[in-house]
Amino acid sequence: MFAVARLTTINSGRRLFTSSTKCLKSSAEATVKNTATEGVASKPAAVAKPAAEVKEGIVKRNPFAFQLGVATGKTMAADLMTQVLAEGKSFDEIDWKRNGIFVVFGFAYLGGFQYWLMVNKYRQWFPTMDRFAKLSFMNKLKDTAGLLDAAKMVIFDLVVHLPMMYFPTYYVVKELVSGTSWNPLEWAKDGVTKYSNNLSDDLSAMIKLWGPSDCIQFILPVHIRLPFRHFVSFFWTAYVSFTRGSIEKTQEEQTTTQIMEQVVEVKQA
Repeated sequence: MFAVARLTTINSGRRLFTSSTKCLKSSAEATVKNTATEGVASKPAAVAKPAAEVKEGIVKRNPFAFQLGVATGKTMAADLMTQVLAEGKSFDEIDWKRNGIFVVFGFAYLGGFQYWLMVNKYRQWFPTMDRFAKLSFMNKLKDTAGLLDAAKMVIFDLVVHLPMMYFPTYYVVKELVSGTSWNPLEWAKDGVTKYSNNLSDDLSAMIKLWGPSDCIQFILPVHIRLPFRHFVSFFWTAYVSFTRGSIEKTQEEQTTTQIMEQVVEVKQA
């Protein structure tokens, strides 16, 4: 009788062990299957990430570096386009010294100073800037404080920044690159004098282009405001290059040119 009870206990233990083993095996197979399914499903999602999202991520992570490169390359390209297409110059006739003015100005002022002003300082002066930029267009129309700050940005750009900072700096940089003097006071004096002579035409063209452009720029997301401005500035730079980019010859260069022209006329006669 004792032997029968012992045999019954052993059989029960075997059945329990077999059942537990089957349960563990089934659980392991289900886990492996689910993991494989999730891996296959997630892989295409990572691969299929839109290129637009990747580009936007790069701009958001490196806004300063991105717009600095855009500002420099855009300014150089706009002047070259003007010299070749508008003025009809061949590649050998390109005025690289003049192009250097736009490269220096595009890098230092448009890419460097303008970012510091319109992003860093505007955040301090116009506290609703970041919050307002993230709103949808319809919600922007309902945000009175944000609209007021955006209007202030437009006014500051047209009344203070462009006429009192941008143009004087451009004319001084032009004298720095193209002038014959090494005296910074001469660069400032000559640059401001030329700006005052062109003041009326420059300000009129500035308001016609940058007035409407600013109304769009200052409601855009912050990280694309400067790239948008550089896009508009491409056409503005072409205008400035065409009307203000040429480097005036010195008196000595003009005299030499006149003598050479007279020599050619004598030889032809």
